[in-house]
Amino acid sequence: MDRLVSSDSLAAKKPPRLAPGSGQASVESQDGPAGSHVEWCKQLIAATISTHHSASVVPEDISKDYRVFRRPDLGVLRDGNKVAQMEEAPLFPGEAIKTIAKDVTYICPFIGAISGTLTLTDYKLYFKSVEREPPFTLDVPLGVMSRIEQIAGLQGHGASSCGLEIVCKDMRNLRFTYKQEEHGKLEIFENLTHFAFPVSINLPLFAMKYKENFPVQGWKVYDPVAEYKRQGLPNESWTISKVNSNYELCDTYPAIVVMPTNVKDDDLCKVAAFRTSGRFPVLSWIHPETQATITRCSQPMVGPNDKRCKEDEKYLQTIMDANAQSHKLTIFDARQNSVADANKAKGGGYESESAYSNAELVFLEIHNIHVIRESLRKLKDVVYPVIDESKWLSNIDSTHWLEYIRILLAGAVRMADKVESAKTSVVIHCSDGWDRTSQLASLSMLILDSFYRTIKGFEVLLEKEWLSFGHRFAVRVGHGDENHAAADRSPIFLQFIDCVWQITRQFPAAFEFNELFLLTILDHLYSCLFGTFLFNSDQQRVKEEVQTKTVSLWSYINSQLEEFTNPFYVNYENHVLYPVTSLRHLELWVNYYVRWNPRMRPQVPIHQNSKELLGIRAELQKKVEELQREVSNLAMSSSSERASPTHSVSPVQTTV
Repeated sequence: MDRLVSSDSLAAKKPPRLAPGSGQASVESQDGPAGSHVEWCKQLIAATISTHHSASVVPEDISKDYRVFRRPDLGVLRDGNKVAQMEEAPLFPGEAIKTIAKDVTYICPFIGAISGTLTLTDYKLYFKSVEREPPFTLDVPLGVMSRIEQIAGLQGHGASSCGLEIVCKDMRNLRFTYKQEEHGKLEIFENLTHFAFPVSINLPLFAMKYKENFPVQGWKVYDPVAEYKRQGLPNESWTISKVNSNYELCDTYPAIVVMPTNVKDDDLCKVAAFRTSGRFPVLSWIHPETQATITRCSQPMVGPNDKRCKEDEKYLQTIMDANAQSHKLTIFDARQNSVADANKAKGGGYESESAYSNAELVFLEIHNIHVIRESLRKLKDVVYPVIDESKWLSNIDSTHWLEYIRILLAGAVRMADKVESAKTSVVIHCSDGWDRTSQLASLSMLILDSFYRTIKGFEVLLEKEWLSFGHRFAVRVGHGDENHAAADRSPIFLQFIDCVWQITRQFPAAFEFNELFLLTILDHLYSCLFGTFLFNSDQQRVKEEVQTKTVSLWSYINSQLEEFTNPFYVNYENHVLYPVTSLRHLELWVNYYVRWNPRMRPQVPIHQNSKELLGIRAELQKKVEELQREVSNLAMSSSSERASPTHSVSPVQTTV
C-alpha cells in the first residue's frame, strides 16, 4: 500500500454550517464557567432596568401542556398577527410546544441585551426577537444543556426579576432574564429542567418522539457481516462468530464478533473472565495483503500478584500465529505506565512480556478521561466569551488540549505503522477497552483503510468501533441527565473527532466528507434528536428498540449528501496516510470551539462555495464523459475507414 505523508501546506479552514434542528444561533457565545455571581447580578439589573415589561397571566382556557404568556396591550403593534407569526417556533414532527413567554431578555455577550419571545418545546429552547433586522434567533436543543441555574430575583423598577443561566455541552453559555411575578406561573425554570433532563425523572428522550421520514434508511448503513466480508473475512485463521449473540459472554460487545478459529468455548469463557468486563480480544481490522491485524480488548486482570491465565496467553499466541509475515505481537497499552501500575494494584494490570512469549508491550502514555475533561474545561475558559488576543497562543497552550490531541494521534500513527510497515499484528487496550481503545482503533483504521475516509465508510467506522463495541455514550455525554458533575463524563468522542479534523487538514483531498459532516455529528451527539448515539451498548439499544422507535442520524445525512461532500475529494485507494503529529502541525479547531463568537467567523461562507464547486465539478465531469464518447466514436470511425485491425485509440481515463 502506498504512503501519503502530510506536507506543510494546511487545508483552508471551513466555517460551520448548521444542520437543521442542530440548535445553533445566528449569533451566540461560547460556554464556559458560570462566572462570578456579582457580575451576573450586574448584568441582570442592567437588563431589568433597560426593559419595561407589562404582562398578564395566561388565560385559564389555555391547555396545561401549551401555556402561552400573552400581553394584553398589543395596541402598540400595528400588525400583531404578523409579528406573532414571525415569532413562531418551527417544529419537528412529534415536537410539541410547552411554554411561550414574551418579554424575555437574552443577555448576549457580544451585542448586549435583546428582548424577545422564548418558546420552550419538549425538544428545544427557541428565542426570537423581531425588533432587530434581520430578526435575531436562538435555537438550542435541550439535550445540549448540561446545567441550568435559576438566579434569585433582584429588584428593579419596582418589579422582581429572575435570571436563568444555562451551561451547554457545545462550548456556550446562555443567560436570560424575565419578570418573576409575570412569568412565574409559566414555570419556565421548572419546565426547562423537566424536558432538558428527562432521564433523571425516568422519562424518554425526545428521539423516541421524533417522527421525521427520510428517503434513506440510516439504520441499514452498517451490516457487520458485510463489513467483515469487505475485509476478506472469514478466512482460515479468523471466523465470524455469534458466540455473543445473546450478549451473555460480554454484555458490552456486539452480537457478532470476529475471533480466531478453533478456539474452544471453555477456553474463550476463561479468556473473557480474565479480561475486565469480559471484553476478550476480537478483531477490528485485517490488512488485505499481509494479514496483520488490529485486535481490541480490555486489560487483563493480573492483579498485584501477577496472576496468569494460560488460556489468555494461548489466545494471544493464536492471534500472532494467524499472521505469517511476523513472529511478533505488539500489545499497545493506551494508558500511562504509572496508571497501569496503579490499576494493577487494584486487580487490573497489563501483559507481562515474560508470560506472553514473542509479545512486545508498549505504553502510549495517553491520559485518562478525567484529565481530558479538565483540559476541555480550561479550553472553555479561554474561548468564552472574550478572547485575550495578546495571550491567545499561551492560553491555548496552558489548556494542554492540543498536546493531548498530539499524543493520541501519535499513538494511532504508531499503531498503523506497526501494521503497515512492520507487518506485525497489534493488540490494543486501555483499562475497560471502550474509551482510548475506541479512539486508537478507529484512528489507525482511518489511516490505513481508504474506505473509512468516505462518508459511508466513516459512518460504518463509528457504528462498528464506537457504538457496537460499547463506548458509553450515555455516561460520557450525560444524555438527559441532570448530574452535570458526574465523574464519568468526558469528551472522549469529541477528542476523536478533533483528531479526524486534524488529519483532514493535512490531507484535504483524501476524505470524501467535509467539515460540516464532522460538525453535524458532534451537534447531534448532544441533541437527542436521533437515536444513533443513545445508550451505552448494543444490548441496551436492542432492549430499548432504538432502531424501530427512533430515526438514525445517517438517514438525515445520507438524504442530502451534497451538503456533506468535499469537492476536492480524490479516492486515494490503498494509500496509507501518515499525518505529522508535531504540535507545529496541529491547530485549534476554531470552527467548532469558537464558532459561537461572531468575530471569529470568516466573512465568506466557504461551505456555500464548496457546494458551488461541487456543481462545477459535476458539470466538468459531464463534459469529460461527453468528450470521452466523442473520442471513442472518432476512434471507431477512423478504424473502420482505414480497415486496420492494428490501429486503436486508448480510452481517456480522466476524473475531475
